[in-house]
Amino acid sequence: MPQRVGVSQTAEAPPTVRFFRLIADAPMPVRADRSVGGTVPTRAFRYCEPLRTASAFGWYVFPPIDFSLTFDGVDTRWSLDGGDTWQNLDSIQYPGFSDLFNEHCPAVARDCAPPLLAVGAEPGIIAVWSGLIARTAPGWSLLVRPPANLPRSNRYDSYEGIIETDRWTGPLFTNIRLTKTDVPIEFKRETPYLQVQALPREIYSDETVGNFDVVGDIAEFPASEWSGYVETVVAPGTGTSREPANYAKAARRRSG
Repeated sequence: MPQRVGVSQTAEAPPTVRFFRLIADAPMPVRADRSVGGTVPTRAFRYCEPLRTASAFGWYVFPPIDFSLTFDGVDTRWSLDGGDTWQNLDSIQYPGFSDLFNEHCPAVARDCAPPLLAVGAEPGIIAVWSGLIARTAPGWSLLVRPPANLPRSNRYDSYEGIIETDRWTGPLFTNIRLTKTDVPIEFKRETPYLQVQALPREIYSDETVGNFDVVGDIAEFPASEWSGYVETVVAPGTGTSREPANYAKAARRRSG
C-alpha cells in the first residue's frame, strides 16, 4: 500500500494529532485512503460515498518491522527472519532499540523501553507496538482500530480501544487475538495493521451516547420522516431508472 506523507499543521491550526516516531525504521503514519490502497471495487469507489468517507477517516499505522507469529493454542512463537528461525514469545524489543532508548531518555526512564511484542495474560493475546507515541490536542482522543474496509486476515482479530492521548503519553499499540493455530501469521511493514481516528471526547461521553430515542412502530414514523424518505429513496427513481450516486454527489457538493 503506497505511503503518502501529508501536511501535519499550519501556523494558524496546530495539529489535531502529532505522532512521535521512536523507532527510526518504522514507517511513518499516513492519511487513510478513500480507495484503501486500491483494494475497494471500482463501483464502490465511484458511487458509495459512505464507504469512501469511512475509509479515509484517520491515519494508517504500520508495523515497524516484518515479523511472523505462530500459536499452538497455548504458547506463541515469533520470527523476524521470515520463519527461518522461531523463538518462544514472552516480551521482545525491536532489535537494538533498548540501547537507543536508554541513550536518549531521562535517567528515570532507563530500561523502560516499550516492547515490540508482548504476550498477554490470556493465551493468544499479543500486544503489538507501532514504534510510535501519539499526542492529541486538548479534548481529543484516538480511536485505535483495524483499517476500515481493508480485507483482514482470518488468522487474528484486533481489539479496538479509545485512548485519551491528550493526557496519556505512552506507546501507540494494539492488542490482537490469534485465532488460527499452527500456521504462520505474518505482519508486513507495507500493510497497515491499525487505523487511528481522532475523536472529540464529548462524542463518546455518557451524556452523548446516552441521549437517544427509539420509535418502535412504523405507525409512529412521522410525516416529516416520510417526506425525507421520499426525497432520498423514491424521488431519484428505482431499479434501472434510478440515477446512481445521488448520495455521493450531494455529499461531495456539501464538502466542497
